[in-house]
Amino acid sequence: MAVTTTSVDKSNIMQPKISGAILAGGRATRMGGNDKGLTFLNKKPLYQHVADKLSPQVDELIINANRNLDIYRQSGYQIVPDLTPDFSGPLAGMLASLKLASHDWVVFVPCDVPNFPTDLVTRLWQGKQQALAAYANNGNQTHPTIALLHRSLISQLENYLADGDRKLILFMHKIGAIAIQFDDSPIVFTNLNTPEDCQHWENTQEIKK
Repeated sequence: MAVTTTSVDKSNIMQPKISGAILAGGRATRMGGNDKGLTFLNKKPLYQHVADKLSPQVDELIINANRNLDIYRQSGYQIVPDLTPDFSGPLAGMLASLKLASHDWVVFVPCDVPNFPTDLVTRLWQGKQQALAAYANNGNQTHPTIALLHRSLISQLENYLADGDRKLILFMHKIGAIAIQFDDSPIVFTNLNTPEDCQHWENTQEIKK
């Protein structure tokens, strides 16, 4: 099934309460096995950059993490590990967060994308049309980990993972997700995957407020 790509509808659409979830539960092999969310960028852990920008856009914030849970709990946000211990990828973190969320809609942002837009949630909500899921596309690349999902997708996601599937973009195709265009800047969804990426970012970029 082809995934529809759409620009944001500027009309006034009533936005419900939305939960936010930061995905920080990966192995971070390119970070030398260190917890990526706790890697410092400009004297602050990566996940905190994301939390500071996402928190004002949502009605509650959840952090999906599988290591160093006590450190993450110091943030005061709800912490939820994957439901399985095998580091099944971002879909496992999405499932755990969907199950914990208080609201029907949940927006996801990975812990290594510190520069996402301050109107991310509104644009995903307005652009999804009648779909139960939407994700970001910057014009050149899809970013399915930056997504808005409805909690009614829990059973489909459970079945998908139970079948051994792990590819996030294929799941987005399966559920008819809408790709929302974010072409404001070529660096808006830059992933910081390695210590070198973080150092380069500190030297050349400024985190957008």
